[in-house]
Amino acid sequence: MDTRVAVISIIVEDSDSIETLNQLLYDARDHIIGRMGIPYREKGISIISIAIDASQDIISALSGKIGRLKGVSTKTAYSNVITHTEEKHD
Repeated sequence: MDTRVAVISIIVEDSDSIETLNQLLYDARDHIIGRMGIPYREKGISIISIAIDASQDIISALSGKIGRLKGVSTKTAYSNVITHTEEKHD
């Protein structure tokens, strides 16, 4: 399985979606390199940046799930760094 490094940028405008967003990020914890959150109280939004190293499918699926949340927008930037790993067969 090949993995890529990417950054998922998230803007949360509806605080009711935060619990679901946090659950999605928790579920992807094995792939997340780091997370930075900035509450922008003056505008009533939260800005979150997620660094992730995972397969293209996992990154796309996570970004898609996040983008479907009410009041949440997301964009993903992919690096050209691809790691080739061997899949383990039992």
